[in-house]
Amino acid sequence: MKRLIFSLFAVATAGFAAAQNGEVREFTANGVKFEMVCVDGGTYNMGEPGKQEETEVGGFMIGRTEVTQDLWKAVTGKNPSTLRSRSKDMPVESVSWNECKAFIEKLNQLTGQKFRLPTEDEWEYAARGGSKSGNYKFSGGDVIGKVGWYSKNSESHTHAVATKAPNELGIYDMSGNVWEWCSDPYEGVESLQYVIRGGCFNDTSQACWVWNRSKNAPDAKNDICGLRLAMDK
Repeated sequence: MKRLIFSLFAVATAGFAAAQNGEVREFTANGVKFEMVCVDGGTYNMGEPGKQEETEVGGFMIGRTEVTQDLWKAVTGKNPSTLRSRSKDMPVESVSWNECKAFIEKLNQLTGQKFRLPTEDEWEYAARGGSKSGNYKFSGGDVIGKVGWYSKNSESHTHAVATKAPNELGIYDMSGNVWEWCSDPYEGVESLQYVIRGGCFNDTSQACWVWNRSKNAPDAKNDICGLRLAMDK
């Protein structure tokens, strides 16, 4: 798989327009490298089987892995994670939606890029494998133990990113490990809450289905929630 390495500062927009589906691009923030995967736009059936809606998304880029504790610390100078004793490549967690937005703002200042949280439509499309989708229950397959960390194999803690099999686009951990914040408010609730997707290390396999969704308050922090970056293509 091709990797194009970018400097700390902005690159020409035309470079992104030429990106191929599934291509990996590498970025650096304060010495820590991270990767984004190019996702071609398309139309897909979003949501729970039997309740799906045809949904169209444009092209975008999404994190090849969840944001790691190493990257968060490189940007903010701190590691807020509760589960941080095993590896710098473990996903950051115990971060609120508000803190994720502040982290991304600092990351953009460092890199000259325009990273953001994925929309819920983008998140599910990427989790399903985009235009390469095999229509699996989980992101990358129908056997959760091969593609994700969940209650029966995690030993009650997160694990280093990219240690399970990737999905069709080469994206890791979109089922299990940590729930991931999306940019969308969760509709139909009295108080403001935001969508989280993907399930986590202490969930059942059903919580890790690619169509499953949940919600959390924007200031809520716990060890089951982290994030994945996105940006326009």
